[in-house]
Order: sequence, then structure tokens, then C-alpha cells
Amino acid sequence: MKTQLCAVSLLLATTCLGTAWADPSGFIMARPSELKWADATSLPPGAKVAVIEGQMDKNGPITAQVKFPANFKIPPHWHPNVERVTVLSGTLNYGMGDRIDPQKTTALGPGSVIVMPPKMHHFAWTTEETVVQLNVMGPWGITYINSADDPRLKK
Repeated sequence: MKTQLCAVSLLLATTCLGTAWADPSGFIMARPSELKWADATSLPPGAKVAVIEGQMDKNGPITAQVKFPANFKIPPHWHPNVERVTVLSGTLNYGMGDRIDPQKTTALGPGSVIVMPPKMHHFAWTTEETVVQLNVMGPWGITYINSADDPRLKK
């Protein structure tokens, strides 16, 4: 009976974990010095992204780090899926709403976590270089409240 219970528990745990984070490419381990940074073209100029797992425009789990320079502003926007953000370094000043209002932000330092539901309007700004980690189910997307803020439309 104990053996059967263990086998069933193991099967359930494997099924739950395997479904949520199955990665056909296998094991991933990356040191900060090994990350490959590129321009984050869907964000204002100056932001960099390093994709660790997945592809930003494909279905499936995505783990990426985003680096914002000092004095950077991310205009009000929303995402189509749940977005999980962890501040790794620096300070992310985070607020909700349709316009940047520094008086309505919370300063979030390293270790701080934000979990946002789909289509929640929000914005952020920095005073120092800040690195965050995104954990999302793709495809990842961003829609700016004011289309004039979208850097993809300025080319």
C-alpha cells in the first residue's frame, strides 16, 4: 500500500510539474556573464533583453531578463498574459494606470515580485540601472495605452 501511494504521488507530482514547465530542449543553467543581451525593440531605446528560456513570440514558458538604464521610463501599457516580474538589481518604480505618475508608484528593490493579470494597465521608471526577470507563458506581448509611445511604430 505504501509503495502504491508513493508511486501515485510521484506520478501526480511529475504530471503537474511536467505539464507546467516541460522544456523539450532540456536543462538550462546560465551565469549572468553568459547572458546574451540584445536591444529590446518593443521597449523604448536603451532597454536590453536576454532570453534564457523559450522564444518571446512563441507559445510556452519564457524566462528573460530585462535591463533598464538609469532614468528610464516605460510608458503605460498592458500584456495579453499573466506577467511575473522579479527585481534582481536596482530599483523599479512601479505604478498602475494610464499615465506615468511618479506620485502613484512603489519603489521595488531586489527580491521584490510583481504578478500582474492580463491587460492590467501599468508603467515603470528607474533612477539607476535596474535588472528584472520575467517569467511568462508566451507569446509575450506589449500594447501601449498611447500608440505614440510604441517604439515599433517610430521606424
